[in-house]
Amino acid sequence: MMHAVEVKRRLGEEDIAEIAALLSAVEAADHHAALGEHQWLDLVHGGRTGSAGFVARRGGDRRLLGYAQLSRGQGNWQVEVAVHPAHRDQGLGIELLRAALAEVKLHGGGHVHFWVAQAGEADDAIAAELGLNRGRELYQMRRLLPLESGLDARADVLTLRAFRVGEDEKAWLALNNRAFAHHPEQGAWDAHTMAAREDQAWFDPAGLLLAEHDGRLIGSCWTKVDTPEDRGLGEIYVLAVDPELAGEGLGAALLAAGCRHLAGVGCDGVMLYVDASNEAALHLYKSFGFAVDHHDRAYVTDVTPLGT
Repeated sequence: MMHAVEVKRRLGEEDIAEIAALLSAVEAADHHAALGEHQWLDLVHGGRTGSAGFVARRGGDRRLLGYAQLSRGQGNWQVEVAVHPAHRDQGLGIELLRAALAEVKLHGGGHVHFWVAQAGEADDAIAAELGLNRGRELYQMRRLLPLESGLDARADVLTLRAFRVGEDEKAWLALNNRAFAHHPEQGAWDAHTMAAREDQAWFDPAGLLLAEHDGRLIGSCWTKVDTPEDRGLGEIYVLAVDPELAGEGLGAALLAAGCRHLAGVGCDGVMLYVDASNEAALHLYKSFGFAVDHHDRAYVTDVTPLGT
């Protein structure tokens, strides 16, 4: 069966609606989001220079069968692919990934992360065919709420306040980018990135907890509940500690405070994401009773620029 893969460097409302319908079908089949949040927001709001979307259509009726989102991060690229569950035996994933890699080549090359949620053998095969190797592993960890009293009490060492929209963005971004200076996705947020999150239906400034010392922001715990109607599982979205205070127990206190907040708004469970290689963070989360629910995987390669 013939397919046509097109690059979309600018998406209109009709494009986004069509892609959203495809992603909903994928999510219903796979029981997890078809694209990560960073990729979804780049799709809706537009990413940085070089970012693009790719659509795969059936040759006859032009039905949308697959989508890939390519986004440029801090010194690297990220790509994710979604294929309609009824058309996964047609090589669309490879076609879309190949198109995204060609776009990277066109825009100067670089290091590429191909992210797959709950990756399996089929994903290994697709990556291997295009010369990608296994790279980073990302754990999703979970535990029930509320915390036991001994863990919950660790929040009591902090005096926290809620984020103030229109006032705290600059200080929070500075803290975040210091705390995640070497993180390929989290470490280069800007005002555009922050505004895109504040514009989401789930954003609640009361759930973005700030810790200050002598008027300086030293840490924060950003919690997230996807919809007010479904408060079953909350998320520790971003836990940021000033690097100068690493190892002083601030991370544990902020984590406890975030869990306390989520329990207070009715969540009976909490989840978070962490790199499998981040031993310090894993030790902290395990000490709080978090356990790995599943893992996502990045396949990696280095793409040379066009003409080399």
